[in-house]
Amino acid sequence: MYSDSEIIAQLEQRDEQALTEIRTVYGRLCFQIAQQMLGSAEDAEECVSDMLLAVWNTVPPHQPEHLEAYLVTLLRRSAMDRLRRMYSQKRGGRQFVQALDELSEILPAAETVESEYSRRGLTAVLRKCLDTLPARTRRIFLQRYLLAMPVRDIAADNAMTVSAVKVLLHRTRKQMREMLREEGYNGSL
Repeated sequence: MYSDSEIIAQLEQRDEQALTEIRTVYGRLCFQIAQQMLGSAEDAEECVSDMLLAVWNTVPPHQPEHLEAYLVTLLRRSAMDRLRRMYSQKRGGRQFVQALDELSEILPAAETVESEYSRRGLTAVLRKCLDTLPARTRRIFLQRYLLAMPVRDIAADNAMTVSAVKVLLHRTRKQMREMLREEGYNGSL
């Protein structure tokens, strides 16, 4: 099994073995995230394939610092595109849209043409916010907003009631909104 830096080097050399390594190392994680977002194994597998194509087409010129985060970002974009198509066709996929709606109260509502510096700044502030959370709260927040898990599944996974999870997520969003304001991210927060 190759390290992330070796996989990136293979991609830069246009070695297709890199895609096999990515699927071996990160395939299960990516499939699970896509399936949580989309609710379908078939759609999830197509998203993983789309992610592999996207990584092949973007490295180079991009050279990701953290391969796993880069792959998850590409995967989420693919799944969100697919979800938008599904949702617009009234075929389902409401769970992830609902999670995004909940997050909209702390993040800027519309993406504008901001500089890369500003985006990295927001990412750093969000990481800082997450780092201040207790481990259990952070895990629940990420289960909901990264993995788009249904609240009832999060409750079962954490031995909590659905109501307790909803309250914890509401308080966490409120806390993060305040931290973002303190850091100067006011926009539509």
